[in-house]
Amino acid sequence: MDCPAWTPLPAFLLSLALVLAAPPPASAERLPLVPGVEFQPLSAQARRVADALEMLGRPLPPKDRERLFRAIEGSDPEASVRAIQQVLDAHCLIGIEINAESRVKSTQGPAPARLVQNGWSAFLVKVQNGAGVTAELAASSPNAAPVFRPSTGSAEPKPSVAPGAILQRWMDVAMFQSRPLKPELSGLLLEYRIIEVYSRDAGRREARISFNVGQGSQDLGFRSDVDILFTIDPAVPVTLEVRDVDGRPAMASFLIRDGQGRVHPSAGRRLAPDFYFHPQIYRKDGETITLPPGRYEVEYTRGPEYRTLKKSITVKPGSGQSESFRLERWIHVAEQGWFSGDHHIHAAGCGHYESPSEGVKPEDMWRHIIGEDLDVGCVLAWGPCWYYQKQFFEGKTNTLSTAENVMRYDIEVSGFPSSHAGHLCLLRLKEDDYPGTTRIEQWPSWDLPVLKWGKSQGGVVGFSHSGWGLRISTDEIPSLELPPFDGIGANEYVVDVVHDAVDFISTVDTPAPWELNVWYHTLNCGYRARISGETDFPCIYGERVGLGRVYVKLADGKLDFDRWCQGLKDGRSYVGDGRSHLIDFRVDDRAVGEDGSELKLVAPGNVKVRAKVAAYLDPTPTAEAKAIRKRPLSEKPYWDLERARIGDSRTVPVEVIVNGKAVARKEVPADGEIRDVAFDVPLKASSWIALRILPSSHTNPVFVLVGNKPIRASKASADWCLKAVDRCWAQKETAIRPADRDEAKRAYDAARVSYAKIRDEAVGD
Repeated sequence: MDCPAWTPLPAFLLSLALVLAAPPPASAERLPLVPGVEFQPLSAQARRVADALEMLGRPLPPKDRERLFRAIEGSDPEASVRAIQQVLDAHCLIGIEINAESRVKSTQGPAPARLVQNGWSAFLVKVQNGAGVTAELAASSPNAAPVFRPSTGSAEPKPSVAPGAILQRWMDVAMFQSRPLKPELSGLLLEYRIIEVYSRDAGRREARISFNVGQGSQDLGFRSDVDILFTIDPAVPVTLEVRDVDGRPAMASFLIRDGQGRVHPSAGRRLAPDFYFHPQIYRKDGETITLPPGRYEVEYTRGPEYRTLKKSITVKPGSGQSESFRLERWIHVAEQGWFSGDHHIHAAGCGHYESPSEGVKPEDMWRHIIGEDLDVGCVLAWGPCWYYQKQFFEGKTNTLSTAENVMRYDIEVSGFPSSHAGHLCLLRLKEDDYPGTTRIEQWPSWDLPVLKWGKSQGGVVGFSHSGWGLRISTDEIPSLELPPFDGIGANEYVVDVVHDAVDFISTVDTPAPWELNVWYHTLNCGYRARISGETDFPCIYGERVGLGRVYVKLADGKLDFDRWCQGLKDGRSYVGDGRSHLIDFRVDDRAVGEDGSELKLVAPGNVKVRAKVAAYLDPTPTAEAKAIRKRPLSEKPYWDLERARIGDSRTVPVEVIVNGKAVARKEVPADGEIRDVAFDVPLKASSWIALRILPSSHTNPVFVLVGNKPIRASKASADWCLKAVDRCWAQKETAIRPADRDEAKRAYDAARVSYAKIRDEAVGD
């Protein structure tokens, strides 16, 4: 079976396969070329179709894709229109003509009518739209089982089906209508759509498929129907033996491709716990995946601390077979007491689920958390899914948690009245309803009251996706350029940090200069909020959970959520993409996060900065890696070790940061080995010190007080913060309710007074 045993969904719905490579059958018709087609809109639509096939794991064969894009980029419109049709027609199962009266006529195309048992196969449909119809193109079949969809939370009653009809209902059919395509036809004279066909059986089966674009659009004499004889290959259940480095059973990520590069199971019809926007699936030891007979290349891993391994398997016809997969790590920082976490994961919303207002259940998210080897995963209910997902909030770790992996449900204040001031992550809460509220609309319209409420119940609180609204035009930080403060990141942070109401701002899921700039400035003013790492799955990053991480040190080496959260608050941590690590960072005898991360010096002098550093890059950068390095830091992936690679070498720079400036640097090989690094750093005045491999990892600071004086590192930073408060107020004031506005103004005024005082006390720039 493709599904884990606990899922309530039928196993066959998660087995997806696409078989389109065989030569066309003799009965197939060559589709006629459509004349008079405008080149530009056809080329744009053809590109989207190619992208959709790629997403479904059914990419065009390389030669066809090359021909298609050569035509799309061609300079002869008439020749390009002809070439686009020739390439795509070969993959069309059906051709459709909509005449001037909106009548639909269907014919079989040249694509081989081949399916796979218990799987979905995808084909193209050529649509000649002589009526300019912009309705949905619907497909149906008397051979398809009735479709039952939940309505208001409960299933509709199933109509009775005669026993003889069950044998005839062997398939299902659906038009693919998700992004990058639209449900409706464009109205263009010519476009291509995607149809998916599922088969319950193996062997040879005939189906009648009918098309319409609304009531009464079927052509006369059954010409809107097409009868197709399919050949259906039997699928084979493949049992997976998945073992960790120590031989214990494990969960892992699997990316399975056939010889044509098509992903299996096909993504288009996946249901939870598999997500249609993922090429990979997650399976644990003993679970199965059904695959058609054939040869496959399998990539498997378990998060960024593991190597990505490859294995070729051949699935043979038969009743089943087993395949073994042994995982390999390049580092295991939990063994050294550093536990990874992603505190910003969603189980619903952002258009990735069939019911964004509901989403998926804890069992589904748990599979992804342990499949990416996250020690801690925080699943946050937020505005679009609030009333459904909040049922999973318990005020404690979820019962699925183990001694090695923990999942907890908490809150992102997003889609709430205060969201304009910055989205908030509220962790380790005992209560998830703001006092006196029963609806989202009743919550405060600015951030400070919400943060104070979270902290009052022992929560650890901070800002999400901090860079939004704090964009600057330079990669050099700290920068004196004033951001617009017009977004949903750490905008009101410059006020809240003055009131000791914010424990952290999040990093890794927005551009590093935007996130770090505001943080550096407030550190230069003596404030001590920390940074954490997050993914905001699947809203900013949908590829997988744990793309952004925070690693927290637990001295006894035992995972506990409350102590892990406290370590995040205390800054006993570093953040990153999981591909580089800054372990046991300390200044003299003060380790980060211990005793307030504070070291006291009687007088100016040198301090010794130490850490254990490890990173892992492929020995030679791939073409994809080189492409990432060419992108500006404002484009994804925002944090990625490849951006830190020095030339085409396998080395990366480790920098010592004092008051926001790099003062020392060493290059280390990114070969997976842990190495000790040490620096002698002179200090003239009270300062904060951190380490970074930018943009891949960054420690929290150690605060060094010289002569017991507070950190006042920069008049320019204090002045920047003062101006930032004014800019933020100008952007947020009108969105704050009149009833809340006086209190908010007092808080902003208090922040202005504090920054002005710090500016007067600052010792330099």
